[in-house]
Amino acid sequence: MTPPADYCDLCELPLSMCVHGQPKRVATPASATPAKPRPKPAVTKAPAKKTWTRRTPQAEFRPHLLAILREHGGSSEVEDLMTELVVRMEGVLREADHETVNQGELRWRYAARLERKAMIDDGLMQPAQQPGIWQLTEQGLAAS
Repeated sequence: MTPPADYCDLCELPLSMCVHGQPKRVATPASATPAKPRPKPAVTKAPAKKTWTRRTPQAEFRPHLLAILREHGGSSEVEDLMTELVVRMEGVLREADHETVNQGELRWRYAARLERKAMIDDGLMQPAQQPGIWQLTEQGLAAS
C-alpha cells in the first residue's frame, strides 16, 4: 500500500498544511529602481563557525531508531518513538540539537525525521501507510 499522495514524507501532514511542500516565497523589491552595487570591503572577515559541527550527525539516529522500532515489533507511533529516542540519546545529543529549526521543530526531532526519510530511501522503513506510524520493512527488521 502506498502512502496517500497528499501527505508529506517528512512531517506526515497534509501537503496543504506542511511547511516542506510549500513553495518558497520570493521577496518583491521595494522599489523599481535597481540598487547600486555595494563596494566590496577591503578586509575580509573570518568565515563563520559552521553549525553542523555543533549538532549530532543525522546518521547517528539510525541505530537508535532501528532498535526502538524492533523492540516495538517493527512499528510505533511517532510521539512514543520520539519520547523514547530522546531518552536513549541523552548522552549523544548536543546542545545545538535542542535548538529549533526554521519550521519551529526541535533540531533533533527534525534530524530524526530526515533519517527516517533516508531509511525509507534505503528500504529499511516503509513510507507512511498511516499518518503518525513509523514501520520497518522486512529488510529493516533484519538489519543490524
